[in-house]
Formats: sequence, structure tokens, C-alpha cells
Amino acid sequence: MDDHNLHPLSSNDVLVNVSDPHACIQKQGKGKNGNIVLAYKTLGVVFGGLVTSPLYVYPSMPLNSPTEEDYLGIYSIMFWTLTLIGLVKYANIAIKADDHGEGGTFALYSLLCRHFNIGILPSKQVGLNSPRVTESYTWLAKLFETSLIARRLLLFIAMLGTCMLIGDGILTPAISVLSAMDGVRAPFPSFNKTWVETLSAVVLIFLFLLQKYGTSRVSFLFSPIMGAWTLCTPIVGIYSIIHNYPSIFKALSPHFIVQFFLRNGKSGWLLLGGTVLCITGSEAMFADLGHFNPRSIQIAFIFTIYPSLVLTYAGQTAYLIRNPNDHSDGFYKFIPTPVYWPIFIIATSAAIVASQSLISATFSVIKQSVVLDYFPRVKIVHTSPNNEGEVYSPEVNYILMILCVAVILIFGDGKDIGNAFGVVVSLVMLITTILLTLVMIMIWRTHVVLVSMYFCVFFVMEGVYVSAVFTKFAEGGWIPFAISLILAFIMFGWFYGRQRKIDYELTHKITFERLEDLLADCSVQRVPGLCFFYSNIQDGLTPILGHYIKNMKSLHKVAVFTTLRYLLVPKVAPDERIVIKKSNLEGVYCCVIQYGYADALNTEGFDFVDQVINNLKIHIQNSPGNLSSDSQKIEEVSSIEEARLAGVVHVRGKTRFYIGLNCGWFDKVMLAFYEVMHSNCRSGLPALGVSLQQRMEVGMLYEA
Repeated sequence: MDDHNLHPLSSNDVLVNVSDPHACIQKQGKGKNGNIVLAYKTLGVVFGGLVTSPLYVYPSMPLNSPTEEDYLGIYSIMFWTLTLIGLVKYANIAIKADDHGEGGTFALYSLLCRHFNIGILPSKQVGLNSPRVTESYTWLAKLFETSLIARRLLLFIAMLGTCMLIGDGILTPAISVLSAMDGVRAPFPSFNKTWVETLSAVVLIFLFLLQKYGTSRVSFLFSPIMGAWTLCTPIVGIYSIIHNYPSIFKALSPHFIVQFFLRNGKSGWLLLGGTVLCITGSEAMFADLGHFNPRSIQIAFIFTIYPSLVLTYAGQTAYLIRNPNDHSDGFYKFIPTPVYWPIFIIATSAAIVASQSLISATFSVIKQSVVLDYFPRVKIVHTSPNNEGEVYSPEVNYILMILCVAVILIFGDGKDIGNAFGVVVSLVMLITTILLTLVMIMIWRTHVVLVSMYFCVFFVMEGVYVSAVFTKFAEGGWIPFAISLILAFIMFGWFYGRQRKIDYELTHKITFERLEDLLADCSVQRVPGLCFFYSNIQDGLTPILGHYIKNMKSLHKVAVFTTLRYLLVPKVAPDERIVIKKSNLEGVYCCVIQYGYADALNTEGFDFVDQVINNLKIHIQNSPGNLSSDSQKIEEVSSIEEARLAGVVHVRGKTRFYIGLNCGWFDKVMLAFYEVMHSNCRSGLPALGVSLQQRMEVGMLYEA
């Protein structure tokens, strides 16, 4: 087996011994009180980015001599954006489109792939010869299954959403911490912007350096900090409303939106690039479903986050109506002097917690992409023995740190970072709307009128936001595009190389009939010992096997051809994780180890060989037979033990592409890029806890 398909076993996860992904969550969240406790915990994990958005929304807007009517129109836009996208779309529709408890862009994609044959990877939790089960087809499902272009476009959309979410992990820490630290300038005018940027960079560097220790030791502080922020800002907002503009809530009428655009025209449309930031982080309600149940997220949003944001923005707007030229510092200016420093401390702490949430989410997204074989293998460390979602990647962490600090120091102006942030926020929302529409049509079979209403409202609304932020491309909007383009190129290059290798192996695979012929050669010996021979393909044997036997002239008496199979489901039930099949050849077995993209395994105290041998014994003992075959079963089990005692060896392929003169330019570029990545990514075999003395690599060139 080529080393790139072994990675997920390198993680130090704890295996959750439940078949239902919601089981652990439901046990914690059983009953009304349980859901309320979980809702409280979501404040520190799910809503960090969303609830801290008042720090930078108004400062990100290119306002020019705004009037009272302008501010009322802007508040009306923000209110209806929060209501329609936050309350209706995410809290009540998207949250129901989970894939076995997991949410997010990739979960929507895998949900579609599990129901229809439109994906690239295996999408059902099946055994070696299990038939595929599909939904009855709609016209749209037939289109995707018959059109390669449509399937690739769907994959590209899912990849783009993933890349944008990683970009979010770079921009959220930068804009949140920078906006919070900007509060130092009001009481200390001599503290210029350069000092603010430097201080923000130092805070972020410190935050990234702490990632390797995990967040479990300090995570108990996250919810109290965000709870204090969620409670304090609306109280200040109510105070501001009473003292500055008590009639602010008349702006809830959509009439003010219409008047705003009629009065401002193009300049009003351009302001949408700033107002879209009010919904920053709403995607987390859907993406973090794997850690909390839907009811707890709904309770937290509807009863705390939503009213808090509505009141906070109302208070900010009320202050700005009275002080129209203070919009460049629209948050700290509306804080009353007696509570300025307490709010500053809470704001800075909340910004750090929000940054931590997005950094952790980025690690999780990278891990899922690696597990699904869409991203080169990087080191994944699990920093908590109790929380499988708490992961850390050293390589990713330091790259994020460098990019975050670079964004602050190069684009220190909050408006430029806000422009970049707006691109990420609006595109991720639009991608979710498109994928969710496909789920409604193909899986939920929602009535065409309801689907049309959903799509028209949200696609048009988010499309207008996207068109507005694209005008800021040259003013910082290019940052996430550059990051996403690089990530997409890496993902596509890796994916293309992987697919070409799999295609070659399927074309040149060794059948069991061919293996029997190879072993029948009198020059080939069956030597003592147990061999795990890793293969990428399941319905046959890797061509490296033929290469190995022809050159080594031997095969171990017990050979287990092992495939690690990653399924487009979050978790695989423990009793279905290892699937064994015996071949017609003596001492030759097939083993498939199945994993979902949210599955975890603890290598500490886990003996991979023991696990497989135990399953082999169970499979042999449970196979049907008469009394005479019982003695054969005993003999077969004892031969496996003898082979193990004689020595265990793990053999994998070390394959490379031979790029000949007949290759086209596209293959030459993409496969050369893949080989560079493959040569520099981490080996997968150490993940199984295999000692160096038991490893063997067989090199082979694949002709491109």
C-alpha cells in the first residue's frame, strides 16, 4: 500500500465506542436542563466569531458623511440579515441537514454522495461484497450521475467552501484581535496604529504558540467569557438607545431598506460589503453540529445570541445617529466611560476566544480533508484524551500564525481586512445555499414551491452581498482568493495524483487467479512469518504484489492484504470497522479497516496486529462447516499464531510516477507537483505503531 492512505491512524484519538454519532451528545443533552447546559457551552465554541462581530462591522464600512436615515437603513439591513440568514436559514433549515451528526460544507457534499453515486470516494459503509443502496432517482440525481462535468463542479464547490473556511481561520483572529486592541487608542491617543498592530501580532503569536498544549485546560473559561460579552454588550446597547435614540426600533421596517437604496444607489450597494460582516461566524452553527446537538445550538442562538446582537447593533446605531462621524471606531466610542476598561478586558478576552474557536475549526477541517484524501498528509496530534474534536497540527499551526501576523502587519487597516473577510463570509454562505438546495431537491424531496422560495430569497440576497464584496477585490478582497487558490491547487493536485495512482492500480491489479499462478511457480517459496501487505484497492490486489513476488521469489505463509478504507460518513460502528474475507488460497486473507472522517483511534495501548488477528480468528471460527472442518479451523488458527511468533512484517509500496515523453503538459505539471507533495508529506506506516525493524518498502514506478 502506498503510504499516503495510512495517515488517520497517526492521530492519538480516543475511539468513541458508539455506533450513533449523536449518542454521546444526546446523553449529555437529554432533557430540558441538559440542553440548556449544552446551550451555555456553545457560547464559547460555536458563536465566538458571530457575537464579536460588533467590534469591526461599522469600522469596516466606507461611510461618507452618513445621515440619520442612512444609519436607520444600515441597521434595518443588519437586522433582516441576522433574521433571515441567521435565524431562518442556519438555525432552522441548515441545522437539519446534518450527515450523521456532522455539519459543514463537506458534510453536505458527503450527504449527497452517500445517497447517490455522484462522489469520487466510497460513500457507503459497506463490507467487501455488500451491494450499494441508493435513493430513487430524481432528474437532478441523474444529471449528476451521468455528467462528469457536473460531478467535478460539485466537488469544486465543496472544495472552495473548505478553502474559504480555512481562510476564515486566518482572517478571524486577525480582525478580531486587531479590532479589540484598537480600544487602547481612545484613552491613550499617543498609542498609534503601528503600536496597536504590533501588540495584536504579539497576542496572536502567543496564542498560536499555546496551541500545542490544547485548549482543554482553559476551555472552561471560554463560555463564561463569551457569556459575559453576550450579556454586557446588549446592556450597554440598551443604555445607548435610551440616552441617544429611543425610537431606533422603527428601523425594523423593511421600508427603511428600500429608502436607503433609493437614496444612495451604488454607494449604498457598496456598503453591503461591510454590513455582511454582521453575520460573520453564522456558518459555525452548522459546521459545529458534531460537538453539540441541534436543539442546544438553536436555544443558544434564539434566546441569547440573536437578541444580544440585535440590541448591540441597535445601541451602536443609536449612538452613531447622535455622533455620525464616529463610525470609524463604532464600538468603543459608544461604551460609557465608567465601564470602558471592564468592557475592553472582556472584548479582548472574547476576541481571543473567538480566534481560538476558528483556529480549532481550521485544524478540524484540515484533519477531515486529510482523512478524505483531499489534502497532503500532515501531522495530526490530539491534545485531549477526552475530546476527539480537539486536534492540533504543527505545520498548519505555524503557517496560520505566519499568515495571520502578515495580514495584520501588511494590511493593518481594519477596512482592508474587513473587505477580505466579507469575501469569505458571503461566498461560504452562498455555497451552503447551493448545496442545501440540492439536498432539498434530491434527498428531502421538498415541494418545488418551497425550494423555489428558499433558493430565490437566499441566493438573491447572498448573491447581492457577493457582488458588493467583489468590488473590493483590489482593496484586500484578493487575500482570501489568493489563499483559497493556493489551497485549491494543492487539494486538486493531490486529488488528481491520487486518482491517477488508483486508476493505474485498478487497471493493473493482481487477481487471486493471477496470485495462484505466481505462487504455483516452483521457484517461489512460502516463508515462515506473518505479512501485512497494504493495498489501495479492495476488489483485487495491488500490482506491487506481483513486482514483489517476481523479485523476492517468496511470500509469507500467512499474508493479510490490508486496505484502509475511508468512507464518506462521519463514524463507522466498531463492530463494522474491521471486515475480514478469506481467499481460496492457503494462508491468504483480505482485511478492510473502515473509517469515517470524524473517526478517531488511540494508538497508545492499541495493538494493531492483535486487533486484526482476533478478528481473523473470529471469522475462521464462525465460518460454516462440519465436524471435520472444525479440526481444520483449529489448525488454521494455530498456523496464524505460529506465523505471528515467527515474525511480523509490514510491506507497503513506495510508488512513483514515470512521466514519459508521451505525457501531455497537464499531466506533466500536475503529476510533477503531486510527486513533490508526496515526497515531502509524512509517512503513514508509523501511525500503526510499527517498529522500524518490521517495516519494508517495495519501490515501483507507475507509467503515467
